Amino acid sequence: MCVSSPLRNAPLHTAEILCVGNELLFGDVINTNAAYLSTQLTAMGIAVTRHTVVGDTPHALQTALADAFSGVNRPAADLVILTGGLGPTYDDLTKETVAAYFGREMYCHEASLAAIKAYFEKSGRIMSPNNQKQAMMPSGAIVLPNANGTAPGLAIGNDTNTAVLLPGPPFEMKPMFETCVIPLLRPYCDRVLVSHNLHLMGIGESDAEYRLRELMTSQNPTLAPYCGMGEVRLRITAEAQNQDTAEALCQEMADKIRASSVGEYIYGIDIPNPETALIAALKHLGLTLGTAESCTGGLMGARITAISGASAVFMGGLMTYCNQVKIKALGISPDTIEAVTEVSGEVAKQMADGARAALGCDVAISATGYAGPSGGTEENPVGTVYVGISTPKVTTAIRLYFPRKSRSYIREAVCSRAFLATLDILREQGYPLPS
Repeated sequence: MCVSSPLRNAPLHTAEILCVGNELLFGDVINTNAAYLSTQLTAMGIAVTRHTVVGDTPHALQTALADAFSGVNRPAADLVILTGGLGPTYDDLTKETVAAYFGREMYCHEASLAAIKAYFEKSGRIMSPNNQKQAMMPSGAIVLPNANGTAPGLAIGNDTNTAVLLPGPPFEMKPMFETCVIPLLRPYCDRVLVSHNLHLMGIGESDAEYRLRELMTSQNPTLAPYCGMGEVRLRITAEAQNQDTAEALCQEMADKIRASSVGEYIYGIDIPNPETALIAALKHLGLTLGTAESCTGGLMGARITAISGASAVFMGGLMTYCNQVKIKALGISPDTIEAVTEVSGEVAKQMADGARAALGCDVAISATGYAGPSGGTEENPVGTVYVGISTPKVTTAIRLYFPRKSRSYIREAVCSRAFLATLDILREQGYPLPS
């Protein structure tokens, strides 16, 4: 573990994340580092005010760094976290640019050089001379060892500005941040930020915002809506000097939302997705689950089995895309398809019943519809999907309609709505769901 050392004489309240690399600008690599760092810094009580990506050019990096610390057109950042540009090649110039900003000379950090040499020896490779560049450090910097690669990180600062430089590859950056940076920054954190998410289904973002506008003017805690795939997320964030006070502020806001006109649409707090909520409920009830899918093409089963522990409740799924398979595998009546077509509530119900019988499960969910972009009828245009739900007590169907949405959006939203509708039906039938 890295040893903490003084970097500044004031607390850290705000941060910017500055990611370096042409591969990020060109779209060759997805920038997951910024999202990870934002989550970590927020948990420490450091508010992230901006994400910036620049290419491998010293001028662009120098300008972005100066803008972050000087606060041009925005509050100045106390801390800038940089990722990337610490490699051995000629265009890896992050350290040199940051050293110039702070007016520091570069020197060879012998312990880092020894670690780099040992890394190559252990892997049975010959170290090329340019790798020595990675051991060059600005004077006065705190060196952060890299247990997963050859590029050490560093922290450097003065009375008002602090910069932390981390390698770009996430499998190197994340362990370094958790092992070295968190202990280094913790003494400069004098507050905590706590966030909780309320998940809503069946109401739009604009409607939720309109109904909760008065609460959204709150400064602490803050309340912000986010539109997801067929759902709305309300993020509550509270700032306080300790965890208990921040949690109490969040709970007070959550209670107000539950008592408001949007309370009926809440299906959970801090739940990653609807399938997690459904699996937890079925485990609690001791019930098993199966699926029969047409337009969703196995997506329900894929999302369910992506959850650890789903095998405790999920019996399996049938992907019955064409009518012949619906008839043969699920026992759908050809007369029903002829009379009302395969995209209908009656067929959705027969699909769910057929899945329960074929899979031997307690609860079954089905989906049949037009995900587009082609197909549809005047009665059931593209975006119309029928979901069937069969339980030991009842079989029912609901009609969903997503106009002007993409095929992928419709398929994902149908799965989410189907999972939550199943929870609602179990609740209506008197099953004791977990709170």
